[in-house]
Amino acid sequence: MERVYLDWNATTPLRPEARAAMIAAMDVVGNPSSVHAEGRAAKALVERARAQVAAALGAEGADIVFTSSATEAAALALADREMNCAEVEHEAVLAWCASDLGVDADGRVSVADPARAALQIANSETGVIQDLPEGLALSDITQGFGKLPIAFNWLGCDMALISAHKLGGPKGVGALVMKRGTDVAARIRGGGQEMGRRSGTENVIGIAGFGAAAEAAARDLAAGVWDDVAARRDRLETAIAAGADDIIYAGKSGRRLPNTSCIVSPGWKGETQVMQMDLKGFAISAGSACSSGKVRASRTLAAMGYDEGLSASAIRVSLGPQTTDEDVDRFAESWLAARKRHRARAA
Repeated sequence: MERVYLDWNATTPLRPEARAAMIAAMDVVGNPSSVHAEGRAAKALVERARAQVAAALGAEGADIVFTSSATEAAALALADREMNCAEVEHEAVLAWCASDLGVDADGRVSVADPARAALQIANSETGVIQDLPEGLALSDITQGFGKLPIAFNWLGCDMALISAHKLGGPKGVGALVMKRGTDVAARIRGGGQEMGRRSGTENVIGIAGFGAAAEAAARDLAAGVWDDVAARRDRLETAIAAGADDIIYAGKSGRRLPNTSCIVSPGWKGETQVMQMDLKGFAISAGSACSSGKVRASRTLAAMGYDEGLSASAIRVSLGPQTTDEDVDRFAESWLAARKRHRARAA
């Protein structure tokens, strides 16, 4: 059985450009903090990747601090601040903020004091895109980077979180992007690497892969690849709606990521759908992949006003550039057949 991967918002396949850059970096012996030729060669890889990420993100002139993940970047940015956010944020942000910002039925967040707020650019479960207010302290842009035309220098926020594995880079590498002049207190102290913000020998191999992936992602975006993905997402939603008249597409009334469908099928638990589709060869998810091994009712949908039953009946299908028309047609057919069996048993 040929499997179909439809969980791109959780993580993406490694791009060939990233793989090639990482393999090449494995042969660079030096420590990037060493001053000899070997060390300078390693340092050059890190700085090249920093420039690649900055160019892809429209962040020239900003400080880019490489970390182990967007989660670590969130801790670096938020640990010593009193900040507000909404319940729709990723848990890496929720861990450091008071989640008291309002969310409407379309998933849009109201921000009263941007200088003390964190607001994601797009939600990983529903795909809902936010309008970032000027003067925002921080934005988690991990889901938008590579899928949306983003220029950090024009976003109007002081800091942003990004992650390599959301755009075809390796897992275990992220970054905190900061407007020049913004500062944070180091959480990991020691040798003073990464401009004194994050000590420890840099993950040269992973960082090289991040830079190559960011550069390739920017090319894809400019070429209109994600317009094709959006068309396939719409094809999927049309096929499912034709065979299931009571389903809900959460967040569909507003702007969404081009690849994301949050499908609510009343009375059919999301975790059951995930398991049944897995057995049929499809990788999907029930909510955000932010807690290892956990499947639970969607906190995002609850914040949007969905009751517990509906929040627990949601799945997320997220496509990528490698997804084909045949993939989405097969999934729609298999999902509708499974839904029919479920309804027959429940009757």
